[in-house]
Amino acid sequence: MENLRGMFQIMTRRFGLLNKNCCTVGGCDLSLIQSHILYEIDNQHKPSMQQIAETLGTDITTFSRQVQSLVKMNLIKKTPDPSDKRISILSLTTEGKYIATTVDQQMNAFLNEVFSHMNDFEKETVVRSIQLLNNAMAKSNACCKPLQG
Repeated sequence: MENLRGMFQIMTRRFGLLNKNCCTVGGCDLSLIQSHILYEIDNQHKPSMQQIAETLGTDITTFSRQVQSLVKMNLIKKTPDPSDKRISILSLTTEGKYIATTVDQQMNAFLNEVFSHMNDFEKETVVRSIQLLNNAMAKSNACCKPLQG
């Protein structure tokens, strides 16, 4: 059997997941975790801080620091939940929405370019394999188990 960890290490490097900054939009540098936070806020309906932290599998203290930096960058805003003031709802600012959309377009262009080197059968095989892997990881009791998704 091939070196599975090695294969994942190479894929992680090629995706740029180890880079300090994963993406730059209009002079705004984002870390990988910041781009994940923007993505999740954009794709969930009026999420709380706790919901996004759980989705990303990160502790609330680390997450709070990241949220504060994104608030300072004017990319997200925190609003108290009208039904429970202890809960903060996260939303994207206009600039945050623009940056989230641009990063999404950049990632889709990158993936489309990567998939352009495969035929339809190969592409479908890879997509199906990723779905199978995600489903198996969701059932795993390992430490890196994603909490949602």
